[in-house]
Amino acid sequence: MKDINDIMPKVPNMRWGALMNKAPTNEKVEEMNKIFPSNGKWHTVFEENESVTIDGKEIRKKDPTKWT
Repeated sequence: MKDINDIMPKVPNMRWGALMNKAPTNEKVEEMNKIFPSNGKWHTVFEENESVTIDGKEIRKKDPTKWT
């Protein structure tokens, strides 16, 4: 499997890029600004009902009020 950065175009002065399965909201973009470094790399972000997969790593969504 090829790396996404080998396929996607190089954009001058791009902080980071994301290939997503849903259109991002302003809140999601602010959250991704905290997650991704400003190195001009592309990332894959696939959001589902109970999880988010970022660059092949699954992160389960959990309500912080229900943590033990």
